[in-house]
Amino acid sequence: MQHAGTTLRKIFRETLSREGESAAMLAWPLACGTKTAERTQALSFAGGILTVAAPDETWRRQLRTFAGQYLTQLNQLSSEKVSRIEFIIASNSAH
Repeated sequence: MQHAGTTLRKIFRETLSREGESAAMLAWPLACGTKTAERTQALSFAGGILTVAAPDETWRRQLRTFAGQYLTQLNQLSSEKVSRIEFIIASNSAH
């Protein structure tokens, strides 16, 4: 099973390498997991910073505690180096 996961990550990374700066945004749901992806949204990626909208301050604080893990996952998946994730509170119209 480990081999299949490694192969899938390689395929995904190769596919994302053609996406350029949107690669980090596309990789966000895989990096954070399904449940978190359902409640958050990658909004932009520029200058190595991925901006992610959280539904409220509680979510924002919790996401920050996992930022290091998310960065590791993103940098394994994305062709563009993600140096930081900025979590913001989503406006009412964003989610």
